[in-house]
Amino acid sequence: MSSESNSLKQVALQKFKKNFWGVFSCCIIVFVGIISVFAYVLAPDNSQYANQMHLPIHSKKPGFSVTMLTIPSQMESHQSRFNKIFFGNKNSATEIPISSYSISSHTLTYKEYASDGLDGVEKTLSLSVFPSGTVENYLNKKTFLFGTDKYGRDLLSRVLVGARISFFIGFVAVFISLIIGIFMGSAAGYFGGKIDAFIMWIINVTWSIPTLLLVIAITLALGKGFWQVFIAVGLTMWVEVARVVRGQIISAKEMQYVTAARALGFNDFRIITKHILPNIMAPVIVISAANFASAILIESGLSFLGIGAQPPMASWGAMIKDHYNYIILGKAYLAIIPGLCIMGLVMAFMLVGNALRDALDVKGWFFFLKIVLKD
Repeated sequence: MSSESNSLKQVALQKFKKNFWGVFSCCIIVFVGIISVFAYVLAPDNSQYANQMHLPIHSKKPGFSVTMLTIPSQMESHQSRFNKIFFGNKNSATEIPISSYSISSHTLTYKEYASDGLDGVEKTLSLSVFPSGTVENYLNKKTFLFGTDKYGRDLLSRVLVGARISFFIGFVAVFISLIIGIFMGSAAGYFGGKIDAFIMWIINVTWSIPTLLLVIAITLALGKGFWQVFIAVGLTMWVEVARVVRGQIISAKEMQYVTAARALGFNDFRIITKHILPNIMAPVIVISAANFASAILIESGLSFLGIGAQPPMASWGAMIKDHYNYIILGKAYLAIIPGLCIMGLVMAFMLVGNALRDALDVKGWFFFLKIVLKD
């Protein structure tokens, strides 16, 4: 039995490797996952939530460059290196875009950047604010590859940091949906009768409520916030898992190996967890990939409505909300870039789900292959 199971796994893995779009999408998901974890290392703006604002250079096009004066923070930082890598720099230096500057013996005179042909305000700054008076090290040419948003924040940094919410909400939501869905579906499918009728009533009632409306209701009950959104999305996605698990267990519990397990005196918990569930996980894995994509879309919709991640936290949905009106102002890229990121990640999960569906449906093909080889 174990050798046949291993053979089925090998066949499934081989079929998945032959699916170009499945492998390509899997690579994209891994790439986005790495970006999500190390966003603050890769982002040009490593301040917390990539929230360094430069109002004079708001809504600039991709590739915009400006001379940036960096004024070191006078506050002592007590953040560890680990904390800065994964949560951003809380006491980041102040950046000022400038158009010109001059250095005298003890002062720095600079003119702030002003757009639309206007003259910026001229200011002076003592060189003592710079360590050892080395002001040249704090004057750099900065290029914004994706441009800046309406607050002058680096759009590339916001996209990288925003990937963290969209990516990890899938993990949390799918984890919650699997725990609840597998438990409810197993109980309904295995025991049947009144338990099945009661659980199916709960599933049907939950399914009859529009998903976004249910998420909004749960979010308002739990309060606005980062983790509240994760929990709310997870609590609305378990019904699909429960229905799939229930249907699979109703078929599997009539199999000979389940009858043999009962004859050996195994209890119901062991039969479900050790014998039935391992044999029905293929469709659960497939629906989990689809739930990943659904969770990303739901979170984006909540952020667009202002219920999801709250400012100044970066989120792809919130970025679209802040800039969708710029589409008619000739700066559509401010909304299109995060929109393309959402579309690409959702499509990657859907293609992986399709590839897993084809790869894990191997039993019929495997037995057909055995008959051919036998003949």
